[in-house]
Amino acid sequence: MRTIVVGTRQSALALTQTNQVVDELRELSRQHGIECDFEIRKIVTKGDRILDVMLSKVGGKGLFVKEIEQAMQDGEIDIAVHSMKDMPFELPEGLVIGAIPQRQDPRDVLITKGETSLDELPQGALVGTSSLRRACQLQHSRPDLRIQSVRGNIDSRMRKLETEGFDAIVLAAAGLHRIGWQDRINAYVPAELCVPAVGQGALCIESRADDEFVLNLLGKFQHEDTALAVRAERSFLGRLEGGCQVPLGAYATVEHGTGGAQLTITAIVGSPDGAELLKETLRGGDPEALGREAADKLIARGADRILAEAYEKQGD
Repeated sequence: MRTIVVGTRQSALALTQTNQVVDELRELSRQHGIECDFEIRKIVTKGDRILDVMLSKVGGKGLFVKEIEQAMQDGEIDIAVHSMKDMPFELPEGLVIGAIPQRQDPRDVLITKGETSLDELPQGALVGTSSLRRACQLQHSRPDLRIQSVRGNIDSRMRKLETEGFDAIVLAAAGLHRIGWQDRINAYVPAELCVPAVGQGALCIESRADDEFVLNLLGKFQHEDTALAVRAERSFLGRLEGGCQVPLGAYATVEHGTGGAQLTITAIVGSPDGAELLKETLRGGDPEALGREAADKLIARGADRILAEAYEKQGD
């Protein structure tokens, strides 16, 4: 019997979603007569070690995956469970995305002291987030808001609502849903108002490209509509070569008709202070082409200048 070693970060959320994936893979293997078992291995990443600096100051995408990917390349683990929004566009040689399971709620949410919408936050409210994407869009909608960086695991960030004087903390809905804390959500921020990060709400099961046993199992775990949507969003990301240092986002949905699958993508690029915010919404059938087209349209409107200025500011 093959033992599949699963790599994961050691946060409560990472372990929860990894255990959920393992439970589903174990059931799939049983249904299909695939003899295997699973072992979970915790790995500390750079993003987990540095908690007192805003993500945009620490480095680009890959902060939460590089050490795990190295362990996979070294043969210490066989697969890894990542949050898709943490994944860089380019994967290391020999590694592939083996499966994208069904997406959770992709929206952002507010944890507040009682307010039930963004509009209800008091004038000049102090809002905590580690994401430039969120800060950009929230300040574009509410220029009066004061945005301050907040890092740490979900529980520690929520505690800072009381201990550090925040009026609201902004988090991803998916994480709270996965750990069963839906009742702590005060308000969901509509995706039209705050476009999610690329891949937000989706998981990525990464594996070695030459491990046919594992890829056969993971192929049965793929959720095709989620995979189509994420392919469009990641194509947008790849065209802009974006990361955590700049405010960009993309969210795609899939509909099925007589002509096959049709995707709608909404993509944004903005300045960190929210003064500029470019947005495009497009429809098409080819996910990669659609993502690139959304990026090209934003570039034609000045996204490349905004991104260059954002990167330059990060280097100061």
